[in-house]
Amino acid sequence: MADRLLFISWGQTVRGAEERGLEVFNDALGILGRMQQDGRIEKFDAVLLSPNGDLGGYLEVHGTAQQIAAVREDEEFLRNMLDAELCVDRIRHIDGYANEGVARMMGLYQEAISKVPQRA
Repeated sequence: MADRLLFISWGQTVRGAEERGLEVFNDALGILGRMQQDGRIEKFDAVLLSPNGDLGGYLEVHGTAQQIAAVREDEEFLRNMLDAELCVDRIRHIDGYANEGVARMMGLYQEAISKVPQRA
């Protein structure tokens, strides 16, 4: 089971680039869909948020550490992300943990806080 994820979020669409932005988004879904079908990732989720002036939406790409690293280096994926950077503001790519990865990270966090003097 996948214990890692790649969180890709974006802000507002660049004015005048709305149509291209939609094409790039649909291309991203196609790329990730093919990766999922080929077993290169476990799954992905696409989320569009209600209008809020800050965060437009995000993609969650789930896989192993090796799968996520391979996604980040995939040339088709990289080209799509470069296209996206020209269409939306504040695009972010953040690695994260899911499933068993959460338990592992919480263990490391608990270990770290045990070294910090706690205040009453």
